Amino acid sequence: MIDLATRYLGLDLRTPIVASASPLNGDPTTVRQVEAAGASAIVMPSLFEEEIVHEELELNRALEAGSGHFAEALDYFPNVSDFAGVSDRYLAMIGTLKAQSSVPIIASLNATSAGSWAHHAALIEAAGADALELNLYHVAADPTRDAAAMESADLDVIRSVRASLGIPLSVKLSPYYSAMASFAHRAVEAGADGLVLFNRFYQPDLDLDALEVVNRVELSHPGELRLPMRWIAILRPQLGDSVSLAATSGVHAGTDVVKALMVGADVAMLTSAVLRHGPEHLRTVESELVAWMRDHEYESVAQLRGSATQATSGDPAAFERANYLQMLRSWSAPAPTV
Repeated sequence: MIDLATRYLGLDLRTPIVASASPLNGDPTTVRQVEAAGASAIVMPSLFEEEIVHEELELNRALEAGSGHFAEALDYFPNVSDFAGVSDRYLAMIGTLKAQSSVPIIASLNATSAGSWAHHAALIEAAGADALELNLYHVAADPTRDAAAMESADLDVIRSVRASLGIPLSVKLSPYYSAMASFAHRAVEAGADGLVLFNRFYQPDLDLDALEVVNRVELSHPGELRLPMRWIAILRPQLGDSVSLAATSGVHAGTDVVKALMVGADVAMLTSAVLRHGPEHLRTVESELVAWMRDHEYESVAQLRGSATQATSGDPAAFERANYLQMLRSWSAPAPTV
């Protein structure tokens, strides 16, 4: 028997295959299907700061409607003590998923500022989440804020959430920090137990008929795995085994999981492949992983993990600038067709 067991954020998982945040993971029925297909842990969709703030502003606006013309309207506020907001619904969903699941449930918090996020993180822990994934996603478009200011703000968010949390904390990063290795180290120093590499930025498009900006969701493709592979291979020997690393973006097949493990990831996370092929695809990915390990005489995930990091690779420079030169020189034009 091949031992697929791994450890992520201090959690013992049956396999390294994790269902990352997607619409499927916010519904009890589809979560049951995802778990039955073999996901060893489930990351819930994110609770967004903007959703909570927007809801609070809209509620206050509704309650104060008419007060500018009729001052007495302020005396007739309805009782909203039982109002269930987006945060309340999210916490209730954590309880529901924990009650029905036998695998770890990892909540996700998408934050842009410190402030009240410590409060929400504590509520997530109290609701029963096994761990929290802090999702740092923003576009550095303000010309008055330099890289140091942006990174300092992100580190403040990590520290704030870590200070209020007793469960494991992972931080999902984008690949666009000015000095990725340095920021990864500082994120761990700020309290991250693990890093998830990388966040996918969804780019806007233009509708040339309506002349409008439109949002188009494009699922990932396997080639996108190369970016997290490079950085996990670099960071694993730097951060050591005490820091958990998760590969996400571009994981579609069992061989993609093999690649993620070889460069040092503890788990590989899937979203696009599950959305494209359905939850049963997780079973296929696990079968492909087992088949590859058997064919190459690996007995366990532990034996496979980290066998091709920058520290263990026969060509360490392949993960840095030398790879760029080799890639360009290796290209050759296709033979002309007759």
